[in-house]
Amino acid sequence: MIDWQPLLLTFKLALITTCLLLVISIPIAYWLAYTKSKIKPILETLVSMPLVLPPTVLGFYLLIAFSPANTFGNWLDTYMGLRLIFSFEGVLFASILYSLPFMVHPIQAGFSNLNSTIIEASYILGKSKTTTLFKVLLPNIKPSLLTGIVLAFAHTIGEFGVVLMIGGNIPGKTKVASIAIYDEVEALNYTTANWYSIILFVITFSILLLVYLINGGYLKRFWK
Repeated sequence: MIDWQPLLLTFKLALITTCLLLVISIPIAYWLAYTKSKIKPILETLVSMPLVLPPTVLGFYLLIAFSPANTFGNWLDTYMGLRLIFSFEGVLFASILYSLPFMVHPIQAGFSNLNSTIIEASYILGKSKTTTLFKVLLPNIKPSLLTGIVLAFAHTIGEFGVVLMIGGNIPGKTKVASIAIYDEVEALNYTTANWYSIILFVITFSILLLVYLINGGYLKRFWK
């Protein structure tokens, strides 16, 4: 019998993470695409670290940092009323960090590939940098935005190590689908684990396929 709660929690986490990442990643990607600062390689490295860093490493250090036994974690708990370990909020924070490059990189590539003349034309017409960003640049990188949104969403769905380290396995709070699959396998309930896996596979495959169809223009050609 499938417990739908882990699946619902997974998609809730993925949706909130993706929305917050979109807001956070646009200014970061914009800065990385156009800055000539000497610290750019350092920031690019930090953003890209989750791509190569084992998720348990990131989860371990977040667990240590946010623990009430640690100075920073105790300060958060005492003065901000935030206890991020073994909570949905902590899992959300960890998911944002771990999925950051999957949102930033496509958007940064979109900005970098734009013709600089459209930016210059916007400035010549008296548009500010903010207006140029929202009225000129972002509308011209819709495929990159869509790619970033989908990759971040799909990557969050598949998270395991970071979620387990910082959130544990609390039903209805931090027990997402990937952890539910692990639990069912440990209990030798392969049928239930298979159903969880099939549902996640079908949903993520469908989302990715839709993105490739849209970005490749296949849907437009189909409806003509």
